[in-house]
Amino acid sequence: MTPFLAIEGLRVGASNFQAVRDISFAIAPGEILALVGESGSGKTATGRAILGLLPPGLERQAGRILLDGEDIAAATPRRLRELRGGTIGMVFQEPMVSLNPALSIGAQLGEALALHSDLSEAECRERCIAMLRRVQIPDPEGCLKAFPHEFSGGMRQRLMLAAVMLPKPRLLIADEPTTALDNLVQAEILDLMVELARDNGTAVLLVTHNLGLVARYADRAVVMRLGEIVEEGQARQLLTAPQHPYTRALVDAMPVRGTRPPRPPAPPLLEAKRLTVDYPGRRRFLRRLPGKRAVDGVDLAIAPGETVALVGGSGSGKTTLGRAMLRLVKSGGELLYEGKPVAGPHARRFRLDCQIVFQDPYSSLDPRMRIGEIVAEPLRHTDLSRSAKMQRVKETFEAVGLPGMDERFPHQLSGGQRQRVAIARAIVRHPALVVADEPVSALDMTVQKQILSLIRRLQEERGFACLFISHDLGAVAEVADRVVVMQNGRIVEEGSRDDIFDRPRHAYTKDLLDATPTITG
Repeated sequence: MTPFLAIEGLRVGASNFQAVRDISFAIAPGEILALVGESGSGKTATGRAILGLLPPGLERQAGRILLDGEDIAAATPRRLRELRGGTIGMVFQEPMVSLNPALSIGAQLGEALALHSDLSEAECRERCIAMLRRVQIPDPEGCLKAFPHEFSGGMRQRLMLAAVMLPKPRLLIADEPTTALDNLVQAEILDLMVELARDNGTAVLLVTHNLGLVARYADRAVVMRLGEIVEEGQARQLLTAPQHPYTRALVDAMPVRGTRPPRPPAPPLLEAKRLTVDYPGRRRFLRRLPGKRAVDGVDLAIAPGETVALVGGSGSGKTTLGRAMLRLVKSGGELLYEGKPVAGPHARRFRLDCQIVFQDPYSSLDPRMRIGEIVAEPLRHTDLSRSAKMQRVKETFEAVGLPGMDERFPHQLSGGQRQRVAIARAIVRHPALVVADEPVSALDMTVQKQILSLIRRLQEERGFACLFISHDLGAVAEVADRVVVMQNGRIVEEGSRDDIFDRPRHAYTKDLLDATPTITG
């Protein structure tokens, strides 16, 4: 079959840097090709080069980009504007950034139709409503008047997909379209994307680091490393029998459920009884909208040294529950630490003994402070001398694999290194409990494996308990002793890791497991 997109000898870079090095591949109409690799492999630069949307400083230095026989690498800016949104659509990685917060959803959905069709305003509106129904947006007529901030991450990604697919593009570039989405929403988004692409005969370039998604959805895969293609072939065959050492390293980095010895019974370290968290409704004009109960009467106990995984879809209440367990949000119910209510002088000890690793380390690290100062900050509330504090920080940096980096700033580190700094800050006081909120959700597979191995090793060495909050069941299977499943603010099932994974009882747990992509199924 004649390819719809053919890239020949593409080179992208700057004067002293090569992001993409002489790569070539092709995509046939209706085919889904996955572009796979770690951060910095050049896969996003390749996708953006097709549209002529490279960031400042990068430029196409050589090569041809043939779209249905036309070399669009040499196209004028006017011709590229005609192709963008009409013939070529792109789903960006972060929908909240790519959707304009100042424009209504209706205005953003109708923009591409108005530019690339002769439809009247009424016809555009009808097409938009029909597409919103297709992507399962409740109240599509009302949605047209709403703004992006009024929707969840999964809903925003549906809206982004609807806007891109409305003009029926012949090529769709999907750049990490499901990063940080939970498994259920991830499966819904990709099933929908594939369905719309198949209906329209659209060729799809899926840019991702998630090998499970590649195995489930892609026809072929191209593996990139440091700007070069190291292996390509049929997706499932490439992943089940990789030939190149780098591809094998990516496959080996997939989470594996190993054996974990049963823990002896022990009194709870931290226990929540009938915990509730209510959020008031937003005020709109002269009335207040109904509020939401994010956590609804939850009982949860964590034993010393135990890893309890809290799983569930977006909006299930797991992050809110984790923060309520540390008294970081106002809550009702009872919280006991070492069998005593968290109040008065005991509350101070509880605060110092329990630490948290936030989901986004870049946002939680002060960009004006050196990472040595960031990690040392929790030690202000100790009786250690200055030299003892410096020694503790040094030991902690060595423990997380960042020796000698204490003089750097957060922006000088990679995503995986920043997550290590966040972990170092949490463990420097030798805490009794660490709450890890989605610590690996947006990391590459190899970096994710490093962080999970680090958490396990540190826990074995230091014996702290861990509340591991995640929507990634692969990561949960690797680190958890016990799994707690949340839906709509309530616990619907809990048990040992093996019981939950091998013998789930609740329908929601089964749905979560079925939606988890793997290489083998």
